[in-house]
Amino acid sequence: MIMPPVLTIMIFLPVICALMITIIRGDKGDEEIVEKNVKHLSLFGSLFVLAFAVFMYANFDKTSSDFQFVEKVSWVSAAGVNYHLGVDGISIYFILLSVFLTPVCILASWNSVKTRIKEYMIAFLILESMMIGTFAALDTVLFYVFFEGVLIPMFLIIGIWGGPRRIYASFKFFLFTLLGSVLMLVALLSLYATTGSTDIPTLMHSTLDVEYQKWIWLAFFASFAVKMPMWPVHTWLPDAHVEAPTAGSVILAGVLLKMGGYGFLRFSLPMLPHASMYFAPLVLTLSVIAIIYASLVALVQDDMKKLIAYSSVAHMGFVTLGIFSFTQQGIEGAVFQMLSHGIISAALFLCVGVVYDRLHTREINRYGGLVKNMPNYAVVFMVFMLGSVGLPGTSGFVGEFLALVGAYQASTAFAALAATGLVLGAAYMLLLYRKVVFGPQKHKDAAAMEDLTAIEKLVLVPMALLVIYYGVFPSTVMDRVAPSTAALMTHYKMSHEPLGYNEAMLDTMPAAGENSEKRSGS
Repeated sequence: MIMPPVLTIMIFLPVICALMITIIRGDKGDEEIVEKNVKHLSLFGSLFVLAFAVFMYANFDKTSSDFQFVEKVSWVSAAGVNYHLGVDGISIYFILLSVFLTPVCILASWNSVKTRIKEYMIAFLILESMMIGTFAALDTVLFYVFFEGVLIPMFLIIGIWGGPRRIYASFKFFLFTLLGSVLMLVALLSLYATTGSTDIPTLMHSTLDVEYQKWIWLAFFASFAVKMPMWPVHTWLPDAHVEAPTAGSVILAGVLLKMGGYGFLRFSLPMLPHASMYFAPLVLTLSVIAIIYASLVALVQDDMKKLIAYSSVAHMGFVTLGIFSFTQQGIEGAVFQMLSHGIISAALFLCVGVVYDRLHTREINRYGGLVKNMPNYAVVFMVFMLGSVGLPGTSGFVGEFLALVGAYQASTAFAALAATGLVLGAAYMLLLYRKVVFGPQKHKDAAAMEDLTAIEKLVLVPMALLVIYYGVFPSTVMDRVAPSTAALMTHYKMSHEPLGYNEAMLDTMPAAGENSEKRSGS
């Protein structure tokens, strides 16, 4: 069966829709009709992209660790740069997450965004194109173009449609992420000068000098750590979340934060195995600090968005903890945690947006007793809150559990310290839920708020079902992720020479495919 160029279609279809939006015109007085047409074109365009992603997912060979749906065309022939796309068991889920959350963001903005709607929808469609390209790129130059291209529409979304301090937040977000990315560009140029290749699969199997790896690793780390964001380069995130419109926070927490973790899995571990092991104690230390520090800060927040923003920093700490445990369980847990967090955190920001649109405040103490007048809201909010806490039966449990299992194999001390984040996470999320949903209704305006509208139910209910579904049936994700993580660990063990950090760890690593065999046997 000859496959169509699915990835190229998915990348450029949003761009075509954005161009079509620019030519939508109307006579004076027809602004409402124009805005309606713009919204519908954006929504249907994003749904078409989602349909192609579902087709790709359905035809994906879950037993293979190779890149699939590969497209390769010469781009800059003089430099050997190619338009090279493909997906494996790791990247396919980040693409699915991107194309799922884009129509969610469009629906969430249906009634809340009232100014410059054409430009707003164009920004989101271009952002979708860049996100898909980032996760599908198999050439370093192409990857960098998409990776950096994400910054522009996100900068505009925060800076134009954000809150009172939107200019400050947008520039802080842009400068933080750009500075790290410049160092990554230097590293990519150095890799090209050393190996003569920009092909990611080729670089993943190249052999580089150990000392050289350390410098390249640090350059990559500067970019990916900011994107995650890791402590102490996380300070841009709370400001960006607080000032961004609801849909901006959704896509920022749901997808953009995952680009850092994806970068570690695609670049740092396979290309720089010696340096990754050498710097693992540093990453594990920063991860534990992020988990505990961000959780403690979240406990004292009175702004709902800022609380959820700090919870994202803590949850991303579990991701880096799992990745740099160098175990298959830890890496699979990190991938699952990123997917789960992409749904749960996005939904939590949507829940904040629901009440903000009614009362125009994010102050926790301005609410209370919403279970009485918003019972449907209370139910879906509870699902996402329990998912964030990591309750068994929700998707949040699976990722954190596997990440901690992997961390325990690497270091009992780091795993024990990270586990305190589970207790602190339960504390701040339960406290938030109790104050907002239960308790006395002290404010009449909060008591008079209407329950979820039809559009809000259309957005939140499927996300709640996904949180439960992936919590009960995690194998639907793991079956496709396992071959890629097993191949990554096999390559890692073959290329690594112990450098002093927990050298016995390599001998206790499960053999490639062992975990997936155990799962299939159970």
